Amino acid sequence: MPFDLALGLGSLLAWIYLTFAHGRFWTGEVRLGDPPAPAAWPAVVAVVPARNEADVIERTLGSLLGQDYPGSLRIVLADDESDDGTGEVAAALARGHLRGERLVVERTGPRPEGWVGKMWAVHTGVLRAGKEAPHADYLLLTDADVEHSPGNLRRLVAKAEREDLDLVSLMVLLHAETAWEKLVVPAFVYFFQKLYPFPRVNRPRARTAGAAGGCMLVRSTALQRIGGIEPLRGEIIDDCALGRAIKRGGPIWLGLSDSERSIRAYGGLAGVWHMVARSAFTQLRHSNLLVAGTLVGLALLYLAPPALVLGGLFGVSPVAASLGAAAWIAMAISFVPTLSLYGRPAWMGFALPLAGALYAAMTFDSARRHARAEGAAWKGRAGAGSSNAAR
Repeated sequence: MPFDLALGLGSLLAWIYLTFAHGRFWTGEVRLGDPPAPAAWPAVVAVVPARNEADVIERTLGSLLGQDYPGSLRIVLADDESDDGTGEVAAALARGHLRGERLVVERTGPRPEGWVGKMWAVHTGVLRAGKEAPHADYLLLTDADVEHSPGNLRRLVAKAEREDLDLVSLMVLLHAETAWEKLVVPAFVYFFQKLYPFPRVNRPRARTAGAAGGCMLVRSTALQRIGGIEPLRGEIIDDCALGRAIKRGGPIWLGLSDSERSIRAYGGLAGVWHMVARSAFTQLRHSNLLVAGTLVGLALLYLAPPALVLGGLFGVSPVAASLGAAAWIAMAISFVPTLSLYGRPAWMGFALPLAGALYAAMTFDSARRHARAEGAAWKGRAGAGSSNAAR
C-alpha cells in the first residue's frame, strides 16, 4: 500500500475510534447540574493554596465567602511565602466582609525536602482546616485564581451526598481572551478530556481516574484513607494523582463547568506553553520513548489530515487526500462542543491541527527541560524534582 494511502487510512481509522469508542470524551455532556438537596447539609472547609496572588485573591476569596451554602463553611487561605501582600489582602477581606469570620489565613513554614511547593501549601491548609473544623465532612480544594458562582458549593455537596461520591471535581473555564488563548486554551481542555475521558473517570469499575485541580470537593474520610496530602508531596500533576488515589477506594466524578472560571490570564502563548511544558514529561512518565510515541501519534492525528489534503494539489493520490479530508472533518466536528463551551465558532475546529502542532512542540520542550534539569515550577519556584529547587 502506498505511504500516502496508508497514512490517510490510519488517520481516519484513528479518528473513527476516538469518535465512537473512546469514552465519548468529546461530547462535553458531563455537567454537574443542580442535584436535589440532602436531608442535612454537612460541614465543609475550603482550602486555597496561594503564592503571590494579590491581584486576584480578593475576588476569588470573595466568591467563596459569598456562597449560598446552607451548612457550615470555613475557608483557609494557605499563604505560601507570598511577597506581594497576598496574605494581607486576604486578612483585610476577612476583617471587612460580612461573613469574614469564615476566613482564616495560615502562613506556610519552610518547605521540607521532597515537597512540591503547591502540595506543601495544600498540606499546610489541610492541617489548619483540621483545627478549624475537626469534624468537617468535606474539604473543598480550590485554586487561588478560581472564581466560584454562588451556588457551586451547594451543588457539589448535593452531588457527593446523593451519589455517595468520595471526590467531585470540576474542570473550570480557563481564561481565554487573547488571540493565542482563544486558539490553545480550548484545545488544552479538549486534549485533557481525550486523555481522561470523563465518562470513564466516572465509571467506578473503569481504571481511568483523574480530577481537575481548580475545584475538587473531597470527602474527609477518603482523604484520611489515602494518608492525607503527604503521599502526594512530590506530585507535579497533583489533581490526577489525587483522583487515582481516591478512586482505588471509592467512586469519583469529574465534569465540565460553564460557571466557575479561572480569572488569571496566561499572558499569551508563553503562559500556556509553560503550563503544558511543566507537566507533559511527567505525564509521560519521564520516558523519552513515550515522548517519541506521543509525537508520532500527534502527527498522525493532527498533522497528517491537512497535509494530505494540501498534498492533493501536489501529487498525493485523490483517495489519500479524500481520507485526509474525512479525518480532518471528523477532528473538527469532535472539537465543536469544547469550542461552544468557550463561545468560539464551529469553524475553528479546522484550526485544531495548528493547536496540535503547538502542543507537540510543548511536549518536546517539556522533555528538553527535564534533560536540562530545569524541572517544574509553581508560581516561580522550582519543584521538588528539580536540581535547582528552592528550599
